[in-house]
Amino acid sequence: MFHTLRNHWKKTVVGACLLSWGGNWLYGKHCDNLLRRAACQEAQVFGNQIIPSSMHIKKATVFLNPAACKGKARNLFEKNAAPILHLSGLDITVVKTDYEGEAKKLLEQMENTDMIIIAGGDGTVQEVITGLLRRADEAAFSKIPIGFIPLGKTNALSYTLYPESVNQVQRITDATLSILKGETIPLDVLLIKGNRDQPVFAVTSLRWGSYRDAEAKAIKYWYLGPLKIKAAHFFSALKEWPQKHLASFSYLGPIARPPEEPEQKTSRPPLYIRLYKRLSYYWTPAPKEIPEEVTPEAWQEMQLSAIEFSITTQNRHLDLKRTEDFMNICIEPDNISKSDYIKRGSHKTQDPYLCPEGSQCLQASQCILQLPENTEGSLAIDSEEYEAMPVEVKLLPRKLHFFCDDMKKEQMLQGAS
Repeated sequence: MFHTLRNHWKKTVVGACLLSWGGNWLYGKHCDNLLRRAACQEAQVFGNQIIPSSMHIKKATVFLNPAACKGKARNLFEKNAAPILHLSGLDITVVKTDYEGEAKKLLEQMENTDMIIIAGGDGTVQEVITGLLRRADEAAFSKIPIGFIPLGKTNALSYTLYPESVNQVQRITDATLSILKGETIPLDVLLIKGNRDQPVFAVTSLRWGSYRDAEAKAIKYWYLGPLKIKAAHFFSALKEWPQKHLASFSYLGPIARPPEEPEQKTSRPPLYIRLYKRLSYYWTPAPKEIPEEVTPEAWQEMQLSAIEFSITTQNRHLDLKRTEDFMNICIEPDNISKSDYIKRGSHKTQDPYLCPEGSQCLQASQCILQLPENTEGSLAIDSEEYEAMPVEVKLLPRKLHFFCDDMKKEQMLQGAS
């Protein structure tokens, strides 16, 4: 046998490589099955709990985007997340979206539910929260906890809510189990108003500039493999240089965070106390309050000439004990060289929240971005493209509550202390 292998060493090498690759693939599948089995056993503990007859079964509405992750999201959900949810004892309703923007319309007609679960990527999150906060009764529906199962190509929110993991099955099962455990954290939301349609809401960022436009065109250079990002920025620099984005910008500074007051349900006072209060109010009416003079807000204005402009929330590096609420604004200078532009473009693709050295960093609670007429390019709101137009951005602090990993929340509290 060894004599034959030595005489056919080329076939032996190829066969050994295929055999090792196949063995590694089978071992990976086996490990994934063990992760799924362990997660299902943990979820079954929740499903076996006895609930009193007076308590209704919790209802969960899942918004699944089958087109996420290049059409693999449906299979990923059914293999990794759906068994865990069904074993947990929840009343699950799965709503599959067929086209872009459908989730916004479905949220307008959604009935009462105990929790909302988003199964998709950043675009699906943006659609669901936009439809939720556009409702007439959004004040009540915004209190419903939201779960996020990362199934998309970009899942920026998962880095805040769950521990980082290279294994995709591990990420999905951890996220689904975190929803069952019920630990939540408040997240900020950006309210973005244009001059045409209804407002749009985002939980991560708004970007406008050259790096974002080049990233959107990188798919045209797919044949270059890992060099497609550098190629997109290279051809973008050849087409037009310097790349300046001009606009007028005005903003308000951070606002102080009011102290959190626990919700206390006060019991109704006895009948004789209520009668006494009404009679006292009738005989001695309260004095008229003199309205206080409202001081105008101190808006600060400036002219922009930047290669990229971005607005991000603090959700990526969340501080649960901060005393001020604000959004981070990064204005990147346009006086960089072409080589620095191409080099920095790769870093911006890996970390879109990167604010390079030399950029102007501001903190604001509200801002207005006025763009010149016939401005080219597009705005990226949570990785979704919108036509470039003047916008007003307002921070809604702690607007929505998302399910998160309990250890992750503990680390946030320890880091803040």
